Amino acid sequence: MRKQFAVLGLGSFGGHLVEEFYEIGADVFAMDRNEEVVDRYSHLATHVVHGDAQDEQLLLQAGIRNFDLVVVSFGENIEASILTTIILTDIGVKEIWVKASSLYHQKVLEKIGATRVIRPEKDMARRIAHRLTSEHFIDYVELSDEHSMVEIKATPKIVGKTLAALNVRNRFGCNIVGIYRNHDMLVSPSGDDRVLEGDVLIVIGENRKLHRFEKQGV
Repeated sequence: MRKQFAVLGLGSFGGHLVEEFYEIGADVFAMDRNEEVVDRYSHLATHVVHGDAQDEQLLLQAGIRNFDLVVVSFGENIEASILTTIILTDIGVKEIWVKASSLYHQKVLEKIGATRVIRPEKDMARRIAHRLTSEHFIDYVELSDEHSMVEIKATPKIVGKTLAALNVRNRFGCNIVGIYRNHDMLVSPSGDDRVLEGDVLIVIGENRKLHRFEKQGV
């Protein structure tokens, strides 16, 4: 059975989410109190409702507790996002992702039941900063406070060597989980796989170990 998603608030972030869900082909319910915005996304969402997400009865009528994941995307309105998160928690929604506008906002949301708090601007700023300050990182995705996944372009230092010879796990405590090569992805490469020119390594590990691998291993 396909997962069903709900997006409450169709501002810039929520609107882009609905567009991406549509492109993927996922079922998505959307709600916003601006009628013009609702009309704009009516052809993209599976179902769109014009209304206030702080209206518990309206949420219940929409069957909000039946969705696998609900995204509260109006992070700029702190009071509204907090109240909506409380309502969703009380109703019994399984998974609640909420956009936050600040660290204080994030801490409050975590205390009242948000499954995950999203800070898009901060996350994007971190990715860009790591990419700009790194010699080898092509992309950087934070998985937790201490762990990340990075894309590292193969350098002449490692081209031609097998993964077993690189011994990245034992030497640096990181794991090469994939190799992006000629528009294809080699998932879970073996120790016998050899790094070729133009390869991009997908590496997961603790942040400090990833940086050590970048400085010493490639």
